[in-house]
Amino acid sequence: MSVRWTYAFIDRPAALVGRAGDFWTAVTGTRLSGPSGDDGEFATLTADGADACVGMQRIVSGGGGTHLDFSVDDVPGFAAAAVRLGGRTVAEREGLSVLRSPAGQPFCAVRWHGESVRPPVVHGSRLDQVCLDLPPSLHDAEVAFWSGLLPGWDSVPGSLPEFHVVRPPAGLPVRILLQRLREERPVSAHPDLACADIRASRAWHESLGASSVAAFDHWTVMRDPTGGLYCLTGRDPETGGVTRRDANRR
Repeated sequence: MSVRWTYAFIDRPAALVGRAGDFWTAVTGTRLSGPSGDDGEFATLTADGADACVGMQRIVSGGGGTHLDFSVDDVPGFAAAAVRLGGRTVAEREGLSVLRSPAGQPFCAVRWHGESVRPPVVHGSRLDQVCLDLPPSLHDAEVAFWSGLLPGWDSVPGSLPEFHVVRPPAGLPVRILLQRLREERPVSAHPDLACADIRASRAWHESLGASSVAAFDHWTVMRDPTGGLYCLTGRDPETGGVTRRDANRR
């Protein structure tokens, strides 16, 4: 089931979505589109001359997180494939299926509208990855699920045992990192940015109200002004590949 385009959606409660929008548009050099959805709960981060691949969703319960949207020609067919592989359907309406992976991670299948042009690199970085943080008992099942759902994507182990990458064909803007946690807890997801210079990106983000949580050899965990976690990773913003060989790359 061919995926034509991918979106990373940043989900925030209504009281925080405005502040989140201000931060993430500044970080990505974009502007918010007009609202869409039945209740105006969706917006995309748009750049001149390119197609959006990041969005914001206003949610009514919970603290927020991140989810993936897959743009396809055949929404019911993609949803059916997900269910056959162990996922489940949460809601359906014309041109949209809301689904959950076997571990419970939400994602959506949406109708493709011709998107094809990636937004440019801005301030030396690009939001190009969604990381699924998985309990050990569910990690292998999620690797099998996403690898089976996305034929034509490269499904490869990371350099550390806890990482597995599901990488799209050239031209698609968002890839998936599956991370096995050390403790059993519900699945969650966060966005990652590929950064030419993590230190410079960190300083830029902190000037916009973000804060650093933890620094590792090749990535830094950050918290945006609304409390949402994300990572700055040492990868080439153009290609997504690592910029140097490093034992802790992701």
